[in-house]
Amino acid sequence: MKTLFLQAPSYDGFDGGAGSRYQAKREVRSFWYPTWLAQPAALVPDSRVLDAPADGLSVDATLDIAQQYDLVVIHTSTPSFPTDALFAEDLKKRKPTLLVGMVGAKVAVDPHNSLVASEAIDFVCREEFDFTCQEVAEGKPFAQIKGLSYRAPDGSIEHNEARPILENMDELPFVAPIYQRDLKIDNYFIGYLKHPYVSIYTGRGCRSKCTFCLWPQTVGGHRYRTRSTENVLEEVKWIRDNMPEVKEIMFDDDTFTDFKPRVEEIARGLGKLGVTWSCNAKANVPYATLKIMKENGLRLLLVGYESGDDQILLNIKKGLRTDIARRFSDDCRKLGIKIHGTFILGLPGETQDTIQKTIEYAKEINPHTIQVSLAAPYPGTTLYNQAVENGWLEENKVINLVSKSGVQLAAIGYPHLSRDEIYHQLENFYKRFYFRPSKIWEILREMLTSWDMMKRRLREGVEFFRFLRAHEA
Repeated sequence: MKTLFLQAPSYDGFDGGAGSRYQAKREVRSFWYPTWLAQPAALVPDSRVLDAPADGLSVDATLDIAQQYDLVVIHTSTPSFPTDALFAEDLKKRKPTLLVGMVGAKVAVDPHNSLVASEAIDFVCREEFDFTCQEVAEGKPFAQIKGLSYRAPDGSIEHNEARPILENMDELPFVAPIYQRDLKIDNYFIGYLKHPYVSIYTGRGCRSKCTFCLWPQTVGGHRYRTRSTENVLEEVKWIRDNMPEVKEIMFDDDTFTDFKPRVEEIARGLGKLGVTWSCNAKANVPYATLKIMKENGLRLLLVGYESGDDQILLNIKKGLRTDIARRFSDDCRKLGIKIHGTFILGLPGETQDTIQKTIEYAKEINPHTIQVSLAAPYPGTTLYNQAVENGWLEENKVINLVSKSGVQLAAIGYPHLSRDEIYHQLENFYKRFYFRPSKIWEILREMLTSWDMMKRRLREGVEFFRFLRAHEA
């Protein structure tokens, strides 16, 4: 079937591509690559990936494109599902014969109710869905496709047996050629990465047990399955040789640094290729490994610190202590490795005191840039189960993760700490971190390095101040 893999229109500025981390409007307009759509697209000949939010496409414009296909696979999430379902219904009105399916953690953990929610959704893919999508596109009978839940001709909802987890990650084709073929590279930018950049995965799954993290608990699993070093370096070489405009490669594995010998081996290969790169890391990488990474082109680490309170880190099973994270941060500073640090407010055990403690902690370890999120109890996670059991969710366990305009809400509240208090501490966190003379001077010095950086930071600054004003309101 002629197949379209679609990131449907949603809230203006909604970053649906970073499905495992941040499904809301960002403080500064940013877009991650829709890698989870590009991967199955690489398995389906003559398919296309369309990222409507990144391309700025309206609903009507996207419908015009989508109705030209036989099969449309929509990537959805808990926050975007209502609008994605409406889009599917609009699509069926235009072309009733069109086959419409959905992928993503939302439908993976709740396939039955997802199908019940709208008759416009013909099927959903559970587990890792790459080869499931391939078999649907090939026209294989639904009853024979593992990992598929679907609406039968008589209207009943059927659930096939689970698809086994993918063991040989080298079986997956490269996604970079799909990026080049279908996406507008300049549309993808992240405040802390060079522009333009490319992000790819070198493996799936995460050994950490963080109670809030979505994809390891719903799709990828807690076993880190990796591509071979040779396979990773071959794709990086392809990017270097075929996408010369790319200034940085981001390895988006949940924790790229989990297997130290592999990271060091890949780093040495990247050094020989002469590329600049960044990756996700846990704040426990030893100095010796960091040194090898830095010497071979590493520029920045994206690090989830989450909280400055050790009891909260224990509550969420982070597997990390603040003293270890402090030493790691000092090591990065000595080696000249930049850090983009992420923090979460409203996790179990949060109080006004722990919020202030985390803000002071962030100022002390002083990442180059930060992102502050609000605890999001996604269905399928331990945090969600805790929130339901303890009555922390609002409105009789209904989840409101984002507002009608796509701004992240404080979904969890406590008897001693209201959702409203947690929500407004977010802007307080940002102000106290960024509005310091030392941090302002640090950013000004960066702006003076080039005219492009000057324009970029000024644009981001305007967007950031608009965000703060809107958030306060």
